[in-house]
Amino acid sequence: MISSKFQSCIEACLECVATCNLCATACLNEKDVDHLRKCIQLDLECAAICQAAANVLSLDGQFSAEICRLCADICNACAEECEKHAKMGMDHCKECAEVCRKCAQECEKMAA
Repeated sequence: MISSKFQSCIEACLECVATCNLCATACLNEKDVDHLRKCIQLDLECAAICQAAANVLSLDGQFSAEICRLCADICNACAEECEKHAKMGMDHCKECAEVCRKCAQECEKMAA
């Protein structure tokens, strides 16, 4: 049974994994993929660290706070990049930025 103190952070991380993967895929389907390289890279990095954070939290891991701190940093970086593309009308980037910010907030609480 997962500790309830980790549950909301794990859920936010797993939602972020799915959303970042969807955003990366949607970016790859855009006409001008070249200008989305950084966004795609950050989407993939964010999905990877969020999955790792969820895994470590589910283990009540010794380094939960540290991985959550790193996860928050990467989520915020991904959100910042996605927000640039959201301003150009990319709805998948808008949604991704919102989910990344939410995940970053949850991870920051766990890291504190």
